[in-house]
Amino acid sequence: MRFRVGHGFDVHRLVAGRALRLGGVAVPYERGLLGHSDGDVLLHAVCDALLGAVGAGDMGQHFPPSDPRFRDMDSAFFVARAMEVVRARGYRVANLDSTVIAERPRLSPFLDAMGARLAELLGAERECVSVKAKTAEGIGSIGAGESVAAVATVLLERPD
Repeated sequence: MRFRVGHGFDVHRLVAGRALRLGGVAVPYERGLLGHSDGDVLLHAVCDALLGAVGAGDMGQHFPPSDPRFRDMDSAFFVARAMEVVRARGYRVANLDSTVIAERPRLSPFLDAMGARLAELLGAERECVSVKAKTAEGIGSIGAGESVAAVATVLLERPD
């Protein structure tokens, strides 16, 4: 097939004592995301979208949270490994559309940097990478400022 589509989702709780990283970018905030790695929900959603698009499972299969090698790992590592799988199967990223869902902190000042970092990690043109931010309008754990989630949809193409 010339085109493949993948979708990814991730969510983590916000906790004190951790740095907040989203889309591979440090975001100043008093809390960070709880996770075995750095907890970067955007990069995790992108990684799952990439792996899913080529039928290669998900992050948990490739990078199990029980494996101590991945403790506090920069999530850019996971995206780089997922891109190796994508390229080995003959595909490249044509487009990425993603959304971070967080009540706080305000993310708009960081979206361009997140998009640029993702484009770099994916080997994609900057204009082919979209990062948006939404709130949960006060609903649920995200709306209460207790967690952050992200969704990502990737379009892969096989060059002719």
